[in-house]
Amino acid sequence: MSGNEPILTKADDYPIHQTPDPIAVSGTDRNFYDRYFFNGYTPDGSLFFACAMGVYPHLNIIDASFSVVVDGVQSNLRASRILHMERMDLHVGPITVEVVEPLSKLRLLIDAPDRGMEADLLFTKRADAIKEPRFTYRNGPRAFMDYTRLTQNGSYEGRLSVNGQAFDLTGQTVRGTRDRSWGVRPVGAPDAQPQAPEMTPQFYWLWSPLNFDDCLMFFHANEDGEGRPWNRKAVVRQLNSGETVSGDATADIVFSPKTRHAKSAIIRTQSFERGDYSVELTPHWNFYMHGIGYGHPEWGHGRYHGEIDVAHDSFDTADIDESDFGNNHIQAFCTAVLMGPDGTSREGVGILEQLIVGPHAPSNFHDIFDLAP
Repeated sequence: MSGNEPILTKADDYPIHQTPDPIAVSGTDRNFYDRYFFNGYTPDGSLFFACAMGVYPHLNIIDASFSVVVDGVQSNLRASRILHMERMDLHVGPITVEVVEPLSKLRLLIDAPDRGMEADLLFTKRADAIKEPRFTYRNGPRAFMDYTRLTQNGSYEGRLSVNGQAFDLTGQTVRGTRDRSWGVRPVGAPDAQPQAPEMTPQFYWLWSPLNFDDCLMFFHANEDGEGRPWNRKAVVRQLNSGETVSGDATADIVFSPKTRHAKSAIIRTQSFERGDYSVELTPHWNFYMHGIGYGHPEWGHGRYHGEIDVAHDSFDTADIDESDFGNNHIQAFCTAVLMGPDGTSREGVGILEQLIVGPHAPSNFHDIFDLAP
């Protein structure tokens, strides 16, 4: 075998190939990625955790992070290692993701007692996964994003320990969301050659998976600087009947002063075949996504840290400056009131993820990071 040929790996013994190449090869784009994401929370939001794991085949890197928020403190564990092309080996130092039953049960194992974090958490679906519309967006001729994602709400059981506090989640109501996405996103070191001509960065993103006792709701929106959607959808699924309705939706956001974060939000569905829904979201506090690598200046996804590296930090969320660009990407823990087409309402909880960069005319943002008055 010549040095230019991809090697065989353990994944090649499974019937999962999509191209004539071995699984070590994922098309031609160096920014190809394959990611797991999880979050979970108690009904009152007093405990929140999140996990991300990303595989970057053409960078030959795998990284993972696990964060917990309790008593207003966000603790973050991050790890990275060389992939050695083995994409089926889903452990990074003290963080492991185990697929127990595909599309139904997944397990998170965290083994970092020296850094004050341990967990054994089993995610079990509340309903089948939702396949979101394919995300394809170009900046001129360059593919900025081209990926597919599934989103699934579920419940957790198991145990978790952070900074000496132990939590037994078995028998409690601990719900949340997990997603799987794969395709092309900016990962690893930034491109050394800027785009020509230069463009003002612009990205408007809302994502809101919500859990109610008898139903689930999902909403996401990508919009351009004029507010025109290029990927936007809402789904409501009844748990007892399995009935699922979907369609377009809009989000009306009232921003907290001097931030790009929602003080309140109302999502209104449109063109649902069995009638429209609206949901009122009340954010209570923020989880900062750089805790699990999103936009982190050192631990951004796909960055090279040598053969293996592990890091840990924590901060008081009350001390965070929300006007700082580095704290822009959040998941806000929200209580939710969903109004159905028959006039009935139900209460639930979930998150509103927000990442708004650059202009967005409906929000009265005109520059890369001007803030609400």
